[in-house]
Amino acid sequence: MDYQEIDALIRLLDDSDTEVYGQIRDRLLNYGKNAIPFLENAWGGSLDALLQNRIEEVIHDIQFDDLKRELRVWVETGGMDLLRGALLIARYQYPDLQEETVRHQLETIRRDAWLEMNDNLTALEQVHVLNRIFFEIHGFSGNTQHYHAPQNSFVNIALETHKGNPLMLSILYMEVANAAGIPIYGVNLPEHFILCYKENADLSAGITGKILFYINPFSKGDIFNQKEIEQFLQQLKITPDSSYYVPCSNIAMIQRLIRNLMNSYQKLGYLEKVNELEKLLRATAIR
Repeated sequence: MDYQEIDALIRLLDDSDTEVYGQIRDRLLNYGKNAIPFLENAWGGSLDALLQNRIEEVIHDIQFDDLKRELRVWVETGGMDLLRGALLIARYQYPDLQEETVRHQLETIRRDAWLEMNDNLTALEQVHVLNRIFFEIHGFSGNTQHYHAPQNSFVNIALETHKGNPLMLSILYMEVANAAGIPIYGVNLPEHFILCYKENADLSAGITGKILFYINPFSKGDIFNQKEIEQFLQQLKITPDSSYYVPCSNIAMIQRLIRNLMNSYQKLGYLEKVNELEKLLRATAIR
């Protein structure tokens, strides 16, 4: 890596010619994350507002390109680690997010659930234990006051505030359940996101299993059946589809997480963020 060239390029970032700036920006982007420490040092040593703004833009572009690449890799390797997918989306807003810190926070809840489980519990009893740990002991709840806030879609914020939207609560609940050996999966229901308890299932091996019941994490783990989903769809005047009753993939969950964020930022008028998230959504397309 040519450190001298990076320094020289950074000093030219305040060029008044936008075309020249574009060329310099592209050359710095080619260096990727290796250029960020130099850019940050230059930002701290400058009082030039234009230079600082352009440095911030270049750093953001480098981090965004890296995020797209990592998200693409996650999809191409099967999207097996759901939490990893959620962490990548959180890095859009929090690029310096420490993944291990978030995993450690979740591990505490996972351990509490695992310690309470035993082989003699029925499916319903397992979920009642999960509900007590997740909603009563750790205090998670739906963010009804600020339902459309972008923060509800970031896993690190949900773990700090113990609040989230239906999808984020489902992601966390599912992670805790699976760590305790409980077969709970996401269901991509329109206008809402829920979970199902699927007995004797192994989706990776193509074994479908039997759905015993559904769970609504946004309503503190309420349990319900397929007929109630049908009634919900009727109220919304949505034509039923078989996909509304069965587990969806981790990739589908992360795609919906991105769409939720796009909707949140659209409501706030942050159209640049909406456009960037559209690029992240395209990166999750299965090819």
